[in-house]
Amino acid sequence: MATALAAQGLDWIVPVWPAPSRVHAFSTTRNGVAGRAISFAPSAPDVASARELLRRLVPDEPVWLRQVHGTAIANLDALYDGFAADGAVTRTPGTVCAVLTADCLPILLADRDSGVVAVAHAGWRGLAKGVIEAAVAAMHVEPSSVLAWLGPAIGPRAFEVGSDVFAAFCDPDPGAAECFVPSIQEDEREHEMARRSLRASTTQPRPRRRRRGLRRRALHADGKQMLPFVSTRRPRRAADEWQR
Repeated sequence: MATALAAQGLDWIVPVWPAPSRVHAFSTTRNGVAGRAISFAPSAPDVASARELLRRLVPDEPVWLRQVHGTAIANLDALYDGFAADGAVTRTPGTVCAVLTADCLPILLADRDSGVVAVAHAGWRGLAKGVIEAAVAAMHVEPSSVLAWLGPAIGPRAFEVGSDVFAAFCDPDPGAAECFVPSIQEDEREHEMARRSLRASTTQPRPRRRRRGLRRRALHADGKQMLPFVSTRRPRRAADEWQR
């Protein structure tokens, strides 16, 4: 698979995992041929050409799911009629499972013995609801025989969550707290922004004040307001005296 992708000039990711040789898997990136941007989302303007490129690299048309950040898993060995699902499973050779992700985590699953594969779309909502557990259960194999590959996804340095997300994971499983990185609290963030503004305002060079007489000469030299940012207070002397 890696050779086929390289031949197309694609930087797509091929998992390094001990899956059976009959299992082929990869994750696309934002880059298409020659580094041009590519998207497989239904709303993308060039989705047809993007999916055509993908189709040339897989044995059959991928089964595209109607993803809703839920836990339903579609059995692709039966008829899939487009119901909402965030994962798929198959035992049929040549069937292509697929999920669309942006920031969410794509998870590829394969049984090392029986040749069943599955895929899951795991955003934080799906993870909290149990989409991974649902995908493993849908494979109907011994869980200890399942191999998993976690694809590219957003991480804690680029994605901050609120207390609701923390609670969704840690209320039922307190041990999940170790998966979170503490961030600046809301009140601390306001103080930090204030400090930032203060640093910016106190480190700027102070503007050099002009002598009042010179400023007024510049303002009244030809009877027009040449410097609109200076004081426009009426001069104590007559205007014609400043024109000498």
